[in-house]
Amino acid sequence: MNSKWTLVTASILAVSAGVWMHGSLRAKEERVREEWELVEILVAAEDVEEGEEMRGRQMVVAEMPGRFVSQSMVRPAHADTIAGQRVVVPLRKGDPILWSHFRNATEEGRLSERILQRTRAVTVNVTEKSSVGGFVQPNDHVDVLATFRDPGSQEMVTVTLLHNVIVLATGSAADREGGWGRGYSDVSLLVLPEEAELLVLAQEMGNITLVLRHPDEVDTERNRGRATVETLLTGERSRALERMRRETVQVIRGSRAANALE
Repeated sequence: MNSKWTLVTASILAVSAGVWMHGSLRAKEERVREEWELVEILVAAEDVEEGEEMRGRQMVVAEMPGRFVSQSMVRPAHADTIAGQRVVVPLRKGDPILWSHFRNATEEGRLSERILQRTRAVTVNVTEKSSVGGFVQPNDHVDVLATFRDPGSQEMVTVTLLHNVIVLATGSAADREGGWGRGYSDVSLLVLPEEAELLVLAQEMGNITLVLRHPDEVDTERNRGRATVETLLTGERSRALERMRRETVQVIRGSRAANALE
C-alpha cells in the first residue's frame, strides 16, 4: 500500500515539475521573443553636420530588435518634435537619432538670467564678414566698429563705437559648449542702457562690425580717433599706426620669449 502511494506521489510531483518547467520555458521563450521583436526608431537618412537644423527628409524609419532600443532613441511618433531643431554633434547616414543629439532651448536657461543688473542685452545683425568669419562665440570680448556717412561732411567714416564688450549669444547659442558654430546672423551683446542706444542708432545709420580682442586686455582709454576717406587716401594715419603695431607686436613677442626661457 505504501509503495502504491509513493508511486502516485512521485508521479504527481513529476507531472508538476514538468508543468512548471514547461511554463518556465514558455515564459522565457516569450521574453526572448519580445527582446528580439522589431521596434521602429528614427535614423539619419543622410549626413547631418553639427549645427544644422534637422529636416523631415533627413529622417527615416528603421527597425531594430527591442533589446537594443533604449529610451534615448527617438521614435517615429516624435519626428515633429525634433524637426527644426539643431544637432549638437554630426550624424552620419544610418545613425540612430538620439534625444541627446539636440539641445532644447529650455535647457540652456533664460538669457535674461545671464544679464547683470544695470546692464542690457542688445542684438545686432552681422554677416560672416562682420563677425570675424563667424568665429565670434558666446563669452568672447569684442570691440564694436560702426561705419556710416558723416551727416555734416557726407564723408564715410568708421569709428570704434564700443570697447571690450562681452558677447552673450550668437544666434540662439548662449554658451560656448552649446554654441552652434558659424552660420548665425545676429549677435547679442552685454552693454549699458546708454550703449544700447548708441548701437541701435549706429545700425540705423550704417553697418556694424565686430572685432575680436584678447579677453584679458582692458585698455580702453586711448583715443583712437576715426578712420575717414581722407585718412585712408593720404596714408598718414596708416603709417603712424604701423609703427605702433610693430612696437606692440615686438613687446608681445619679447614677453613670450622671456616666459619660454623661465
